[in-house]
Amino acid sequence: MSFKFESLLIWQKAMDLGEVVNSMTLKFPDREKFNLSSQMSRAADSVALNISEGSIGQSGPEYRKFMGYAIRSLAETVTCLYKADRRECITKSEFSAVYDASFNLMNMMTAFKNKIK
Repeated sequence: MSFKFESLLIWQKAMDLGEVVNSMTLKFPDREKFNLSSQMSRAADSVALNISEGSIGQSGPEYRKFMGYAIRSLAETVTCLYKADRRECITKSEFSAVYDASFNLMNMMTAFKNKIK
């Protein structure tokens, strides 16, 4: 037995993204521990959380709403990624890897949301 969302590739990729972001933010300087680090981790985790919450017993419009929340959380994660880059908390390769994964996930989530009836 499993929950419906566990088979969703977007949920699996969102879970992976959350772990990558969490590992990355653990290395942020102390001055960012309670600011950018916390915000970025919460935003990244929120992507998978909203995908799963929306998939459980929701009507189409309600499910679309939660997918919208997930997409917005991903956009927030990317904005935090830019802040981390500007504040020199991450390397250029970390930025590129997370940005590319986020871009691909955004496209997948948008397509998924558009298919919900």
